[in-house]
Amino acid sequence: MIPAELLTPQVHEPEVTEAEERISVATQWQLMWWRFRKHKPALVSAVVVILLYLTAAGAEFLAYADPLASDAQRGLISPQPLHVSLGGLSVNGLTGQRDPQTFKRVYVEDPTVNIPVSVFAQGFPYKLFGLIPMDRHLIGVSGGNRTAETTLFLLGTDQQGRDQFSRLVFATRISLLIGLASVAISLVLGVLLGGLSGYIGGTVDTLIQRLIEILRSIPTIPLWMGLAASVPKDWTIEQVFFAMTLIFSLFSWTELARVVRGRFLSLREEDFVMAAELVGCSRLRIIFRHLVPSFLSHIIAATTLALPAIVIFETSLSFLGLGMRPPAISWGVMLQEASNVQTAAISPWLLWPAVPVIVAILAFNFLGDGLRDAADPYGV
Repeated sequence: MIPAELLTPQVHEPEVTEAEERISVATQWQLMWWRFRKHKPALVSAVVVILLYLTAAGAEFLAYADPLASDAQRGLISPQPLHVSLGGLSVNGLTGQRDPQTFKRVYVEDPTVNIPVSVFAQGFPYKLFGLIPMDRHLIGVSGGNRTAETTLFLLGTDQQGRDQFSRLVFATRISLLIGLASVAISLVLGVLLGGLSGYIGGTVDTLIQRLIEILRSIPTIPLWMGLAASVPKDWTIEQVFFAMTLIFSLFSWTELARVVRGRFLSLREEDFVMAAELVGCSRLRIIFRHLVPSFLSHIIAATTLALPAIVIFETSLSFLGLGMRPPAISWGVMLQEASNVQTAAISPWLLWPAVPVIVAILAFNFLGDGLRDAADPYGV
């Protein structure tokens, strides 16, 4: 007699590996993270972006000198190299001399004078994060009556004798915060107005699209020249900062709004949208609770790619004198001091603010590319 198991055809189910099983039960955010971490330049860029914003948050702690402290006698001092030895960190002292060709007072290193540099040194008072009173800084001079404003110049000084390193740290805060605040506001406007345009349609869609076309047709440089001329000279740094953030956001939401409108036009006829309408959900709830999460990864990637555009635009405008103005400190304001070819040739360290601009733009672009690739977790 033939056994029953031999008469029944055997069906061999394909073996499911552990990796395939993890992918089958993973959430969308897990799939995005697994794909994003394979993009090595994007990972490195994410670390760079985090460090830049940490620098902006703790600018007072990282800056060893008051960025507004000036001394015309110490103008255009070349950078001091930081020496590392068994005794710790130190820099050589400076000695003033008269240049025989230009008859200007210049400072040269004096190797016989050694100035110790300590960690968590005492310096100018400030409030950490605007709340905690402190006077300790990451590095500073120690011993005697020396102060960092008069003896320590790691990146040299500008024409007014202000420390370049400390100013560069503070400039990072303003330049990055303008970009971040502008993108945040434009993100809300783009998603809201683009969502209403694509979901409601009709007259609302027509009005919003005509508004977008009008805003995109305005030439930017003449607009900024007129706005710069109309800004009162007695405005504070905070008022100029708020005005620039608001104007940037009002002109940068249009592209995202059109992308959102196109996606909503294809999604508003889906079953889950109709089900939300039948249960009585409001239009704003349908937009933000049901439609936006369906392509949230794309919005994140678009936002990341919009940040470097606003940062470079602010830097360019401030360099041309149409954006932030002294005594405000931004990358563009600092580069404006190096706009004179003769000054830049004699004092090349004034071009140092261009380095963080390049690093920030590259980091944001690589990060945006990584997020854009990770937005499609099932892609090859």
